[in-house]
Amino acid sequence: MDKEVIRVVTRGTDGQLRVKEYEKHTTLQKMHTQIGIDDCSTDLSLRGMPVYRGLIGPMPDGKSVARYESPEVFESLTKDWSVATHGRRRRTRAK
Repeated sequence: MDKEVIRVVTRGTDGQLRVKEYEKHTTLQKMHTQIGIDDCSTDLSLRGMPVYRGLIGPMPDGKSVARYESPEVFESLTKDWSVATHGRRRRTRAK
């Protein structure tokens, strides 16, 4: 496990995103039940990290941060990302 910070993103009762960071998984394991380990991430530094019941992740969030999200946050951020407009790229054809 190469990631040094564990970031958990949830939504508060007021609808705002809540971000909490931990340095060790033992603190997070007191609040969530570990149900497995990640063994299929394309980011090799995430392999072997715990998978928790009620959280989506781990996913990379910077060079030394592993991110977990509540299912509701994951769904809403994914929807926001999918409808965001991205600048169009122009392809040039090789002649």
